[in-house]
Amino acid sequence: MNITLEGLLILLVIAAVCGAIGRAIAGGTNGGCLVSIALGFIGALLGSWISHRFGFPELFVITVGREHFPVVWSIIGAALFVAIVHLLSGGRD
Repeated sequence: MNITLEGLLILLVIAAVCGAIGRAIAGGTNGGCLVSIALGFIGALLGSWISHRFGFPELFVITVGREHFPVVWSIIGAALFVAIVHLLSGGRD
């Protein structure tokens, strides 16, 4: 796997945006940009796994170099992950 620094930065920005949208959908969490980036990548893994498991198509994929980033599934996965964390931790009232 060879990725340029520019490609990595682009993927980090895409992950941050997807994670922030997922956080907003699920009610948000504490944290800043780094939390959004982590949620974007976790969401991409979780969302891609769900889509492959149930045979759903990739709806919108951004390709940077040779790397593919599933935007819609990343947002859905991040929202699901945040919702699960809220359920397990009791959420904020």
